Amino acid sequence: MQQQLSVLTLGVADPARSRRFYAEGFGWTPVFEIPGEIVFFQMNGFVLGLWRRDALAEDTNRPAASGPGAFALAHNVAAAEDVRPALDRLVAAGGQILRNAEAPPHGGLRGYVADPDGHAWEIAFNPAWTIGADGSVIFGV
Repeated sequence: MQQQLSVLTLGVADPARSRRFYAEGFGWTPVFEIPGEIVFFQMNGFVLGLWRRDALAEDTNRPAASGPGAFALAHNVAAAEDVRPALDRLVAAGGQILRNAEAPPHGGLRGYVADPDGHAWEIAFNPAWTIGADGSVIFGV
């Protein structure tokens, strides 16, 4: 099986509220949406979906979860000075700071923000990783 991720779908309580966070906070443009139901964003190599939580639960034949799972998503930036403004923009668009920007033990700079449904996003600069012009990340040490 090919090592790839095609779609990452987050269950959200209010797709319009979540759309605002991702469109205004990150500056991303939806490629498809059904208002009040689902929003898709084309990423570099995969699609991010925001789907009404109860509809996602029905589709997966699981009970609707009331909160985020034990995971964090990450958005890496090309320079350390890009971390704090990105966190500020996301808070202004409805996010909540989970951890202020600071230098982790391995170097760089990172902070965490929660989207309106509590999904954790790390906004990070890692000096050992390369960020391509298309936003792709090359793992490096």
